Amino acid sequence: MDERETQRSGYPLTIPDALLQSEAMQQACVARDFQEIFRLVNRRTGSSHAAMAAAIGKMTSSRVSDIIRGVRGIRGREVIERVADGFGIPGEMMGLPRRSWEGSPESIDGTTSACTSVGSVTEFGVKSQHDAPATILGLRNQLAAQGSSAWRITPTAEREAESLLSRRTLLKGGAVAADMAGVDLEEIQHVAAALEDAYRYLDGPVVDYFRKQLEVAKNDDGALGAWKTLPLVLGLLGAIEQRARDVKPGARRELLSVGADGAEFAGWLFRDIQQPAIAVFWYDRAMEWAQEANDPAMQGYMLLKKSQMAYDDGDAGRILTLAQAGQHERWQLPVRVQSELLQQEALGCAMIGEPFSLVEQKLSTAHELLAHAADSEPSDLGAYFNEHTLLLRNAVSYTEAGKPSLAADLFGKIIAAGTLSRRDVGFFNARRSAALALSGEPDEAARIGSASAEVAHAMKSERTMRVLHEVSQTLSRWRGRPKVHEFREMLKTA
Repeated sequence: MDERETQRSGYPLTIPDALLQSEAMQQACVARDFQEIFRLVNRRTGSSHAAMAAAIGKMTSSRVSDIIRGVRGIRGREVIERVADGFGIPGEMMGLPRRSWEGSPESIDGTTSACTSVGSVTEFGVKSQHDAPATILGLRNQLAAQGSSAWRITPTAEREAESLLSRRTLLKGGAVAADMAGVDLEEIQHVAAALEDAYRYLDGPVVDYFRKQLEVAKNDDGALGAWKTLPLVLGLLGAIEQRARDVKPGARRELLSVGADGAEFAGWLFRDIQQPAIAVFWYDRAMEWAQEANDPAMQGYMLLKKSQMAYDDGDAGRILTLAQAGQHERWQLPVRVQSELLQQEALGCAMIGEPFSLVEQKLSTAHELLAHAADSEPSDLGAYFNEHTLLLRNAVSYTEAGKPSLAADLFGKIIAAGTLSRRDVGFFNARRSAALALSGEPDEAARIGSASAEVAHAMKSERTMRVLHEVSQTLSRWRGRPKVHEFREMLKTA
């Protein structure tokens, strides 16, 4: 009997270490893919649906069957905890605090670790799916191995950071939990002090504080990149979640409305570093918080964001139907967001092969809507969506509609205007490079692609690099040309 089984004496079901440590189970736990977790337990332990339901508690065998078939899912934290306890999955693998049956962890120097749920970092995408580090030090060095030297920390600073997080109890037990382990000591001190100070205020001022801090993070994103912006955002989300538990319903709704905005932003950041499963988690959390906050505009806005994420997967049908669903009047959306949704619908139409005249008609209507959007609209939703943003999105639609030359010219004009952030210049130059390659201009595509790759490497934008690798494939027919060869070799080293 292994140590975990001994710790769980009296529990009806404990999955064996061989299954727990398998790559399939680790990946399923990282993604909180309960269909796969249940399937693995069912098939590799021989446990019946009834036995699994009994182990979890408050669950029927028919529901277990539905989960395995993908008919139903699991989202509630309390149910997730019961699954972990029922199967004997350590809390860190599921993004939860250590379970009561796990006992007290001992750190490398013999003292009890104050960081109770480092494993939650796995769920939010800053740790590999294998060989999970037991401390912040291990996590930091993993990130450093990925090229982020700013994340390295000494053992002394590690213990100080863990102690600081423990004393302030900033994120204890929340969805974000030890994602703060991804912050260096100085940032931990800064965020902890700020949030502790914010906690002294009554409900109104603390909501304003969180909103202002989130705005700072959004402004930093384009210049600093997702990796440097994520720690503060995750810290704020954890503090919002914790704070929302302790206030009256009216204040809770206000906090969750801000939290929904922050969760949407976190989803975007994880999209930029190519962590789609984690981005989906945060988009779902944003929708859930918006619903609880009775914020219809944010709910409609999240349909737009999910439609845009569907473009990352090339899912034309989902792009179109989500964009159309977002245009329902029930969402009471600002005019800017209505314009962006119509533009997104045009993109979906282009991708499914609708006539170019229909695509142009929808883009023209979106432009007319945007022209009537008042600069003083009370909602911040879609505030970034201006004339230049619309034209950049139009260029993407032109590419998908089979008009890459039009797209390349439009991309070039907007980028030359100098209104974009450094990160966005890199990304839209990648799109411009793709359009040039499709237009049969390999040398210019390679030149623009190389400039884009330099920015993407500096900003660690995996999203941009993904587009550039697609460009490289398009240019393969011209691989003998010097500039194309240089660009393709540059991507290999990047």
